[in-house]
Amino acid sequence: MERLKLAVPTLFGLEGLTADELRRLGLEEVRADNGRVTALGTPADVARLNLNLRTGERVLIELGCFLAGDFDALFEGTRALPWEQFIPLNGAFPVKGHSLNSALHAIPACQSIVKKAVAARLGQKYGLETLPENGPVYQIQFSIMKDMATLMLDTSGAGLHKRGYRAVGVTAPLRETLAAALVLLSRYRGRDPFCDPFCGSGTIAIEAALIAKNRAPGLERSFSAQRWACVPAQAWMDAADEAMDREFDGAYEIWGGDIDPKAVAIARDNAVKAGVEDLIRFEVADARAFRREAPYGRVVTNPPYGERIMEKREAEELYRAFGKAYRGLPPGWSLALLSSHTEFERTFGRTADKKRKLYNGMIKCDLFLYHKRERG
Repeated sequence: MERLKLAVPTLFGLEGLTADELRRLGLEEVRADNGRVTALGTPADVARLNLNLRTGERVLIELGCFLAGDFDALFEGTRALPWEQFIPLNGAFPVKGHSLNSALHAIPACQSIVKKAVAARLGQKYGLETLPENGPVYQIQFSIMKDMATLMLDTSGAGLHKRGYRAVGVTAPLRETLAAALVLLSRYRGRDPFCDPFCGSGTIAIEAALIAKNRAPGLERSFSAQRWACVPAQAWMDAADEAMDREFDGAYEIWGGDIDPKAVAIARDNAVKAGVEDLIRFEVADARAFRREAPYGRVVTNPPYGERIMEKREAEELYRAFGKAYRGLPPGWSLALLSSHTEFERTFGRTADKKRKLYNGMIKCDLFLYHKRERG
């Protein structure tokens, strides 16, 4: 069971970034598809990916893929897979999944068929009519797309965006995996001054600090597969040692500001939980009066969109004022700003040098990238 097919779901638009992460971690046959990245790896890689991935949503082991045009085909295809290589006699195996453009579209019925098929296979292998299911959880996931069923085991448990540092959020928080992606897409690597003038609960600045320090984002949390016999305990210890050995020491200039004192207090608390409070300065500040004396740096931010939190007109006035503030910065400052507002560039007062389509939850957004510029 040394070679596993691993699948990492991603937010739409982040597949390339996640694929790059897998390649850097040494996985083979990395391939990016819509909303997911696949690769070949070992049980040890299950631990390494869960600890290290910044932009992936979870780590799944793919057991098989087959045509399932009816319930019989779904049952037989599922039963033919080697579940006993992963799920022990006492393992609990709940089932969840989704179906798109397929003959089998009733999710509860599909869940029931998959559950019965896995139980039939394990019951036969372990010589039991009823399985106890009182041990570790092996969450089964199925995906049926155009009648092709893919069966997987979820090694992560809670999604990888749940790093463990954000106990309290603010209205409309940014998912940690997307915040990390914004920082990576801005090309920040810890050398330049870094600012988020709409910091909210501090997620972007905290992810920037983790990236600058090269700290694995999963070190402070647990994962489902830590209780699985098929992923040895030593693999988790080795992965943690490897991750900690790769951390950098250094002083970084990372700043977050927000007009709401409560948000700033939450951001400071979250930075403490993430272990990066010494790397970030959070302040109550108005983004409309944003100023910096340093000749260069990076601004990465996620201002209110106008469809949640604020009315559109208020958002536009904010963009206009922030655009003016940004143009007043020294020319060595770049900007990466996420917004769903269709008129953002017009109200901001400048066309982006580059745009990238991303999704914040179900909201279709653009990441507006403004490069360092000549003054004027």
